[in-house]
Amino acid sequence: MDSIWDIFKPEELIRYGGKFLLLAIVFLENGIFFGFFLPGDSLLFTAGLLCYLKILSIPLTELIAGISVAALLGYYAGYLFGIKTGQALYNKPDTLFFKKKYIVTAETFYQKYGGLALVMGRFLPIVRTFAPILAGVVKVNPWMFTIYNIVGAILWPLTIVSGGYYTAKFFPEAQNYLDWIVIGFILVTSIPIIRNWIKEKKKQQA
Repeated sequence: MDSIWDIFKPEELIRYGGKFLLLAIVFLENGIFFGFFLPGDSLLFTAGLLCYLKILSIPLTELIAGISVAALLGYYAGYLFGIKTGQALYNKPDTLFFKKKYIVTAETFYQKYGGLALVMGRFLPIVRTFAPILAGVVKVNPWMFTIYNIVGAILWPLTIVSGGYYTAKFFPEAQNYLDWIVIGFILVTSIPIIRNWIKEKKKQQA
C-alpha cells in the first residue's frame, strides 16, 4: 500500500481485507444507509478479476454465492430499517452519511420501475443502497420483496463478478489497467443517477 488513499481502491481492499472485508462491504452497501459511498460494482468486478488470477483464493462459484448471500441480507436489513423508520426518514436532517436527495433519487427510480427497481437498482450506486429502505418505508409485500431480492442478489454478482473473471481470463493484462477500469465503472454506473438529478433540478426550477 503506497498511500493512505489506496484503502479506497477495490484491489487494495480485497488484497488486504480478503473475502471477509469484501462480503462486509457488500452487505453494508446493499441497504445500510451509511454504506452508499462504498465501492459496489467496481469491487465485484475486481474480485472476479483477482479470483481468476488466484490473488483472491476462492473458487468463482463460492465467491458469487458468498456475495449473493451478503447482498441478500443487506437488502433485508435495509427493508427492515425502512419499515421501522417509516416516513420519519424523510424528516431526517442531512448528515455526512445521509442526504435526503439520496432517498428521493431512489424513490423516483422506484416509482418509474416499481418492484423491478429492486432488481435493476442493484446495478446502480445510491439506488442499490436506498431502494430496499424505500421498499420498507412504503411497506412492499414481504413475499414480493423476497422474490425481487433473491433475483437481484443472484444476477448482480453473477453478471459483474463473472465479467471480471473472464476479462482476466481473455485479457490477462487487464490488471495493469485496473484503476482505469474502475473509473470507467464509476462513470458508467453514475450516468443514470446524474441524469435523474438533472431532471429533478429542472423540475424544481420550473
